[in-house]
Amino acid sequence: QVQLVESGGGLVQAGGSLRLSCAASGKIFRPNSMAWHRQAPGKQRELVATTTSDGTTNYADSVKGRFTISGDNAKNTVYLQMNSLKPEDTAVYYCNVRRLGLLPQYSYWGQGTQVTVSS
Repeated sequence: QVQLVESGGGLVQAGGSLRLSCAASGKIFRPNSMAWHRQAPGKQRELVATTTSDGTTNYADSVKGRFTISGDNAKNTVYLQMNSLKPEDTAVYYCNVRRLGLLPQYSYWGQGTQVTVSS
């Protein structure tokens, strides 16, 4: 049974930084994508950043230049460094590790970690 455990969330003032971590307990076979999503109260879950097995990264426009995603496939761990935080970054952040298009296919989600940015 694979579980993703997130950590690093908390309360921070605007302009501050946080680093989220997501570690897998249990063996995960060669994911080809790791990502962070977030969901603010009353809003739909949105994709924040992704990193793929070939090193490609993509970011939502709202976080470009401020957030950095990195992954360690060997450790099945993904990080999100968040700088210059804004109140609108307040949300529950979820990690997602998946393998699509190749067998075995899977998609695992973490339980979420709260990030609150005060103005």
